[in-house]
Amino acid sequence: MTIKVEYIIDYFEGGLAVCETKDGKRVTIEKSKLPKNCKVGDVMKLENGRFRLDKKETERQRKEIENLMKGLFKD
Repeated sequence: MTIKVEYIIDYFEGGLAVCETKDGKRVTIEKSKLPKNCKVGDVMKLENGRFRLDKKETERQRKEIENLMKGLFKD
């Protein structure tokens, strides 16, 4: 059975990535354990003990946030 856990990178602090889970919990992950090209806002999945960037989910969430921001600043 494959267990998948999803994290969103909130910010980096030194060698750590501070992330948030779907249920709002904050966790810190050593930056060295994440893919080298990851950045704030990226969605990471932990599968079988390894982190991978979920590009599709990251893009979906970025578009959702962009649409929310457009709605806030609409005249």
